Amino acid sequence: MLSDLKIIETPKGRVFHALKKSEASFKNFGEAYFSEVNFKEVKGWKKHTQMTLNLMAISGEVRFVVYDETAKAGNQFKEFCLSRNSGEQYKRLTVPPGLWVAFQGLDKSENLILNIADIEHDPKESVNKDLSEIPYEW
Repeated sequence: MLSDLKIIETPKGRVFHALKKSEASFKNFGEAYFSEVNFKEVKGWKKHTQMTLNLMAISGEVRFVVYDETAKAGNQFKEFCLSRNSGEQYKRLTVPPGLWVAFQGLDKSENLILNIADIEHDPKESVNKDLSEIPYEW
């Protein structure tokens, strides 16, 4: 699910909304962390079995690809480009458990994402695959 986020202009600097308890995509709070991805590099594939991800690009531009291995052919991949530098791309991507996700840095400077997860990280509740194991053209 892709959610529009509000940017509030103030004389001393902008305020960027991330996630509110009152929003439908909010389940619970487990942890928040930042992940950096270098230009043209790809991190992933990862599938969480319990964790819901709430992903925002807070610096640079990041391409997220969500893969649903249970979907019918042709609808398995969904691509989202997020950036705080563009009002059109300043959104939050919510990824429920059971879907594969990978992401790529598109900006030559810094590409930084924020994940607000509904549970704390537990390496036993996620599965990783090499990029070559899921046929997507980066």
